[in-house]
Amino acid sequence: MNKRKGIHFEVSERKILLRIFDVISVLSSLYLVGIVFNFNYFNISTTNFYWTIVLGLYLNFIGSVFEMYNLQVASSQFQTIKSIILTSSLTVLLYLLTPKYTPFLPSNRLQILIFFIAIFGALFTWRMIYVRFFASNRFSKKVILICDKEQLIELVNGLESADPHYKVLGYVNSDSANTNTGDNIKVKSIEIKNLQHFVKKNSISEIVVASQKTDGITVNLYNQLINLLENGYIITEYTQVYESITQRIPVQYVSRDFYRYFPFSRSNQNHFYLIMVRFFEIIFSLTGLLIGFVLLPLIVIGNILGNRGKLFYTQERVGKNGKVFNIVKFRTMVKNAEKGGAVFATTNDSRVTKFGKILRKSRMDELPQFINILKGEMAVIGPRPERPIFVSEIAEVMPFYETRHVIKPGLTGWAQVNYSYGETIDDSLIKLQYDLYYIKHRSLFLDVNIIFKTLSTVLLYRGQ
Repeated sequence: MNKRKGIHFEVSERKILLRIFDVISVLSSLYLVGIVFNFNYFNISTTNFYWTIVLGLYLNFIGSVFEMYNLQVASSQFQTIKSIILTSSLTVLLYLLTPKYTPFLPSNRLQILIFFIAIFGALFTWRMIYVRFFASNRFSKKVILICDKEQLIELVNGLESADPHYKVLGYVNSDSANTNTGDNIKVKSIEIKNLQHFVKKNSISEIVVASQKTDGITVNLYNQLINLLENGYIITEYTQVYESITQRIPVQYVSRDFYRYFPFSRSNQNHFYLIMVRFFEIIFSLTGLLIGFVLLPLIVIGNILGNRGKLFYTQERVGKNGKVFNIVKFRTMVKNAEKGGAVFATTNDSRVTKFGKILRKSRMDELPQFINILKGEMAVIGPRPERPIFVSEIAEVMPFYETRHVIKPGLTGWAQVNYSYGETIDDSLIKLQYDLYYIKHRSLFLDVNIIFKTLSTVLLYRGQ
């Protein structure tokens, strides 16, 4: 069996690594500070072990909100430092404000400063080590593709753009009808007879089979793949790899065979899950409407000065099972914004007023949608409801687009927290992939993940 494979951490492994070492580094720092300095606010012992557990939970929860476990953020030095500052500050503040579960406030204010510096210093040191070593190319995953040549560029871009540590070094052309060499293809072409030699020479970690033409998997190629499998090499199917890395469903690749690859989440029929979700939706809705009521005077003044139109704005949207309903929002655009016809909203849409931009960035424009949630027309989490005219246009291009309507549309969703506005049909395809991933993997864990990411969007003022 081959032993010379490069070290590589999968996406889930890297996230677990970050969470565990964040806690270990902080606790180690506090322990050392307690020995070196006269620091007695936080002591690790068997009698107050719950202090340690609470600190670890706060650190992981607040770190999730400020994207400490987003691998793109974790690989960027600047973004990591920003996240560390926010996470350290809020963790210390929350820890100090919950003395029932944490140590009582110290009488010496210097203790608080030392506590903050110890946590910040530990996270900063460990995360800079991660950026320098663990996010470097030495931990890249080297793979080769078994695919049709015409799809090579799309497949390579799909994998490498989702995970920069995923490096496609070569491919075996499984399309016997297309054997021409292309000048614009930078990935090395591998002859079937040289496959095993190439794999061993380049310390390949994984062989990804992405061929849609069964006649391309010849007896010779099949036997070589079996030999590699017997020697400990991982052989996977492209749709599984793509879904695992991107957390999207590759509908553009599986085409009309999509439903063969799409087992719907059991949570969609789980009555206990649905009852619990509905209970929390009512709680969230009442809380959201209360917040909206408190902010209403400021929003009314801002609307009068900045929007000069009706405060509330309604629009037809497509809900569960294709049923059309009227969504309610605070106005963010100028009057008669669509006098030339319905168009997609864009990132820097000129129709959005200055006050409307504030509402969108803070997501306050969506507070009235809690009314739709209370009425049962929407959920807190789900695919964003689209307008009937756009649904008709997109469904003609994407046969699976209306699959989004098997569950209620949501105020926030997996597509919203992972992708920006859908300004084009191509953008809608990417958002559809995220929506279908949510429908397929719908669970309490994924719902909580979306809530964390939504909080990040609101707190970091990144709404659109």
